[in-house]
Amino acid sequence: MSEAVDRPTRPTVAEIRAVGQPPSIRGRRNSEHWVADAYQRAISPYLTLVLLRIGASANQVTLLMIGTGIGAALALLIPGLPGGLLAVFLGQLQMLWDCCDGEVARWRQTSSPAGVFLDRVGHYAAEGLIPIALGMRAAGFPEAGWLASGWPFLGALLAVLVLWNKVLNDTVHVARAYNAMPLLADTSQTVSIAQPRGGLLRKVRSLVRFFPFYRAYHSVELTLLAGVAAVIDAFLGDLLATRVLLIALAALGVVTVLGHLAAILASSKLRRT
Repeated sequence: MSEAVDRPTRPTVAEIRAVGQPPSIRGRRNSEHWVADAYQRAISPYLTLVLLRIGASANQVTLLMIGTGIGAALALLIPGLPGGLLAVFLGQLQMLWDCCDGEVARWRQTSSPAGVFLDRVGHYAAEGLIPIALGMRAAGFPEAGWLASGWPFLGALLAVLVLWNKVLNDTVHVARAYNAMPLLADTSQTVSIAQPRGGLLRKVRSLVRFFPFYRAYHSVELTLLAGVAAVIDAFLGDLLATRVLLIALAALGVVTVLGHLAAILASSKLRRT
């Protein structure tokens, strides 16, 4: 274990960026979300600066992330356009907190298993609750009779699919750990390991990249799609767009889970080299 490094109590944004956003973080293949690369990593050091100056710990920031993700789901229960737009905002804010908690931990040198655990809890909570809330929204919640429709059931089914898809990634790490295999690094160098060995699956995976629907099941994408549907619903005066979105997400969710499972089993992730 490396020794702790003395750092300024009042760092600059440049210092936070240098320590909190090392190449090992910015170069992650899957864990680094596209919105982080696009703009949030440019914003997060400024918020991290404030968090450090008020004495916030990394785990406290992660708890903010958890609460914000749950709030994004609850926002979808607000009828009409306000609920959809609030969900989009909270989905973005959740991702910003997610950038900041790691930056705080790296600056304070307090990274820990508990922090990783809380981070996972946050993402599972948000991405499990947003589909349920979307199903309730599609049913017309809080109007009378919303529970009698099939939309809440479809939302719950989508939540199960989203969580199954997430747990497949974690289960790979569990299986490797149980067999004393090294940690599978989240870098571009692992592309060859993740690639299916079979020719057909490899071709299918290459084609799917032109229509990456499998990326729609993160809280950011889910809230963005729900927000777009809310705008269309406001224009049409009904819930058609939200319902179509829910059906599409559920149908493609089945394809995503089955394809993800097949890709893992066909790759070298679970094979000793």
